[in-house]
Formats: sequence, structure tokens, C-alpha cells
Amino acid sequence: MKLPLLSLLSFACMMSYTNVSVAQSTEASLIEQGEYLSKAGDCIACHTKDGGDKYAGGKAVASPFGAIYSTNITPSVEYGIGSYSYKEFEQALRHGIRADGEFLYPAMPYPDYQKLTDEDTKALYAYFMKGIQPVEKANTKTALGFPFNQRWGIRFWNWAATDDGVFVEDTKKSKEYNRGAYLIQGLGHCGSCHTPRGMLYQEKAYDHSGDDFLSGADVGIWYAPDLRAGKNGSLESWSEQDFVDYFATGRNKHSGVTGEMTDVIQYSLSHLSKDDLRAMAVYLKGQAGNKPSKLASSKASEQTTNVLNLAKVDIDSGARLYIDNCGACHFTDGAGASHVFPQLVGNSLVNADNPQGLIHVILAGSRLPSTADAPEAIEMPGFGWRLDDEEVAKLATFIRDSWGNKAKSVNADEVKKIRSTIAVDILNKSAP
Repeated sequence: MKLPLLSLLSFACMMSYTNVSVAQSTEASLIEQGEYLSKAGDCIACHTKDGGDKYAGGKAVASPFGAIYSTNITPSVEYGIGSYSYKEFEQALRHGIRADGEFLYPAMPYPDYQKLTDEDTKALYAYFMKGIQPVEKANTKTALGFPFNQRWGIRFWNWAATDDGVFVEDTKKSKEYNRGAYLIQGLGHCGSCHTPRGMLYQEKAYDHSGDDFLSGADVGIWYAPDLRAGKNGSLESWSEQDFVDYFATGRNKHSGVTGEMTDVIQYSLSHLSKDDLRAMAVYLKGQAGNKPSKLASSKASEQTTNVLNLAKVDIDSGARLYIDNCGACHFTDGAGASHVFPQLVGNSLVNADNPQGLIHVILAGSRLPSTADAPEAIEMPGFGWRLDDEEVAKLATFIRDSWGNKAKSVNADEVKKIRSTIAVDILNKSAP
């Protein structure tokens, strides 16, 4: 039996409409996946300057060689990446090579992004091409001094300092462990801050096959702590749930986020699914270390508590300064309040070899991020307006040598140096 011509045309139209609908649905799903991955990669934190348009670049990324300005990665054809083919996008993302053949500075963490799968790279391409609006804003030019302004030299750095390796699953581990490994080693690029750098300023290891991976490093004035939480790891005392709480809210019963990590929580980790946060926790709990956490002995904690309880207000001591400025929130036992005020006992910021991060927090204060799971943005006031350099040094020294903490003392010159880098309005923010 022959179908009428009208029926054939109707069938053809219906099939064409179905194919278009399926294609649109697939594209929408890919864009949605890419948006999620962009958050996992914390793209917005680097490619959006304070008060600027989303992904339009212009943010200065500090490096030992000078400021490197992030670029416009919106689909603007003139100023952004709107003219990039998928292959050109992939080369920039995973190998640090722009569409014009120039090399990107490795402030862009392409050595870590090399571990991204083709599927995820394609999803990111879909999102940045069709999921965001173009911003017609010219890039701020990075102008490093010689020889670092010679981008061609990065070719040799790439050859010597990156492993050009794709992510390889550990078949002996669980699917959850491998998912966490993929996120931390690749998109999360955690090693770019938490792994120490070598002579060429490269990450000493790009995965846990290297002993230095995630073993802690200085990032400017801040210390990015050792993240290993397996046997003899610095964070061995943290449970999987402690990590999930910290990633989702910037706080847990042990610590609270400070410094550069605040933006990572605010714009990246707090937006990930609980399954992915749990996977990251499982991976970190599986990493053994060689720096066991320094748990304070009950005797050391008791001694400090007694000193504080007996501190005399007429003696300008570290103990008196602590009682006046810190005791109300962190208490005489230094334990703080779970998920509210960080404990000072064994705190990585307090015990860092470089005290500059702690000094900055005392002077300028700190603010926990507001996230979906913890919308309250609890803020520690700064004390730079009321304490002079000598007093801050005395207070920091007391905290770094109490309750079992054993970090070196701080002097007034160190405080003066950090104070000079903080704007006057920030120092006076907490003043009555």
C-alpha cells in the first residue's frame, strides 16, 4: 500500500523536527556540563577582576616575575575566544598554546588541565562558546621584564617542566577514589598551590606518584597546607566529612578558610555536588604523608590555658594581648567553636614557617565565604587599627608557641612589612 504524499511529507517534517529537538537537547546538556566543569576548574576566579564583567579577564595574577593578567575568555570574536575552533581551544586549555601560536604563561594551569578528558574538554568548549555572553573588552597586556617577556622560551619550559600526561585511573581503587583523583589532579589543579615548586618554578609532582604532591607550599604571603590525610599526613585527623564540610562551606570543626582559598570555596568548590566533594575527600584520605599533624598534648594545652587564666591586665604580655583581642572567640584553650571560629591548636596558618599570612589576618581580619550550605559570612575583625607592630608581633609569637604549637617567633619588622602592603581603609575598617 502506498502512503499518500501528504503523509510522507508530514512524516519527514516530524523526523526533521525530532532530530533538531534531540540535537538541541544534546547541546543544552553539553553546555550545562561545561558550566559545572568551569566551576570545578575555578575559571571565574582568575578570569574575572574585582568589579569586572564575568570571564572578561583583566585580573592580575601575582608571580615571582611580575603581574600576569588573565585574558578575556568570553565568545567575543575581537577580544575573546569567539573565533577559536575546538582544536585551538583544546590546545590552549591543555597545552598552553593560543590560536595565534603564542605560548600562554603557566599561570594558566594547563600543566594540570592536561589530565582533562576529551569529553570534558568538549563540554567546556560548548559552554564558553554558547553558554555565556560575549564581552567586548580588550585584554590588559602582560608586560614582564626580560627574559620572561620572551614567550617562545616557554616551549622549552613545557618540555622540561610538564609531564604531558593524561589522567590514568588506578584500577585497584574505587570509582569514587578515581573520580576524586581526577578532580584534584586535573580540573581542581590543587597541586598548582599545594605542591612545592622546583628550580624551574614547576610543580615538583603532578600526581601522587611523586612524594611532593600536595605536600604544602608558600603562595605569596599565604601557606597552602599539606593536604595529605592518610597515614602520617598532616591532615590525618580530618575525616571525610570534615573535608566535605570545608569544601562546601569554608569551615569545619578544625579550621576556617583564609587568603586565596576563600575565592576557591566561594566560586568553585561550594558549587560542586556532594558526591564529587566526597570523592575528593576519599582521594585525600588515601594519600599518605611524612608530616604527621602536631596534636597538642593535654599538658601543653592545660599550661597555656592556665597562663591565660592568670594573665594580668597591667602586664603587656602576649597572654594579655590574646585575652584582650582573641579570647572571646577562640577561648583560653585555643579550641575556638566548631564550624564558627577556627581552632588555633595545630592550625596550619598559625604553624606555617612563614608567619606573614597570620600577621595579615591579625592586622586586616578575615571573612568566611557565604555559600549555599553556610550563608552566614562570619567575619573576624582586623586589629591593625588598635595594635602597633610590636604588639602584633608579641601576640603572633604567643599564638605560635602555645597549646603545643611550636613555630618560630615573630618580630616587629615582619609586621611592619605586611602592614605596608595593606590599604589604610582596610586597616581602619574595624575601628570604632
